[in-house]
Amino acid sequence: MLNKSRLLTPGPTPLPEEVRLALAKDMVHHRKRDFVQVMERIQPGLKYLFGTAQQVLPLSCSGTGAMHAAVTNLFAPGEKVLVIEGGKFGERWREIAEAHGLVVTSLVFENGSAVAAEDVRAALAADSSLRGVLVQASETSTGVLHPVHELGAVTRDKDVLLVVDGISAVGISPCPMDAWGIDCLLTGSQKGLMLPPGLALLALSERAWDKVRAVGSTNFYFNLLAERDKSLGHQTLFTSPVNLLQGLAVSLDLFREQTLEAVYAKQWALTSMARAGAASMGLELLAKTHFTWGLTSIKIPLGVDGSEVLKVAAERCGVIMAGGQGELKKSLVRLGHMGHVDWSDVLAGLHALRVGLHAAGGYCAARTYMEDAVNAYEEGLRDGCPEIRA
Repeated sequence: MLNKSRLLTPGPTPLPEEVRLALAKDMVHHRKRDFVQVMERIQPGLKYLFGTAQQVLPLSCSGTGAMHAAVTNLFAPGEKVLVIEGGKFGERWREIAEAHGLVVTSLVFENGSAVAAEDVRAALAADSSLRGVLVQASETSTGVLHPVHELGAVTRDKDVLLVVDGISAVGISPCPMDAWGIDCLLTGSQKGLMLPPGLALLALSERAWDKVRAVGSTNFYFNLLAERDKSLGHQTLFTSPVNLLQGLAVSLDLFREQTLEAVYAKQWALTSMARAGAASMGLELLAKTHFTWGLTSIKIPLGVDGSEVLKVAAERCGVIMAGGQGELKKSLVRLGHMGHVDWSDVLAGLHALRVGLHAAGGYCAARTYMEDAVNAYEEGLRDGCPEIRA
């Protein structure tokens, strides 16, 4: 009998039926009234999702496109920025900044480690010419959650913009833009938003918009001032990804119906479940303390090929998970549990991981892992996530 296929990667993620149906709607013209109505519908939901009073701009690109748009609109070549490098996507901030001609100071951290607010405070004190801090809320390559709330307290009263990649955080864990003092927050469609890839979303604070005007955009495509003018008129600057935006409208409705508090509580419980299950199997978790809510990065025992683990999990159990990136490619499994995923999917992922480990290297985990995982899930739901409890 064939197994049910489960997509448990850190993006793309499974799509709710309501979103799939919206994606299948007939095409509408992106300059006519039907599309304007879609754009009118999504903006209040986007502001709720981002926790901001600012306009949230839909961009026809991947999350990396939004990162590029942020850097090239907010900073002029020759300006200095501080980049937090704790994985492949921190490296991407540096690469984009350097390609734009910025002078980059990097704070580099070992895989699995998060930046501390004091590290950033010290770096800014050491160089008063730094004009931005570029950081991931969630470093998807390692499963680390950086303390963005604390970083906002550091940059809020300085002439320094806090630019946050929330691609694997928005809609997954708390990241309220205005309350936390974030100057630029961006995300992609294929993770917590429960949509296919191809759409990015970006919002700027008032002082960030002031900086955009001061810099003066040299972009033809990623011209954020022109994009905002169009957005205020319920349009996009260029041809719109119509079906993705129709799907986004439904996804945002689901967030409002469920409430962000309930979404975060579920994501916290699923994260607790995955971590407890892996630990019960005797496996080591890469991120020990500051860990992402939407995925769990699990170290593969020495002598076991992580690529073979993933292959067996897919072929025998129908569970698609992700390996590590770069030097972690064969030594890490990233079990995704963001978006439209529930407790049964996480249990299936843990089982598939155990099957893959046994087949690839003879590693035989304790059989209590499922019970331990369920207990952690129930405890997570009962006690609530830390930010909500606070």
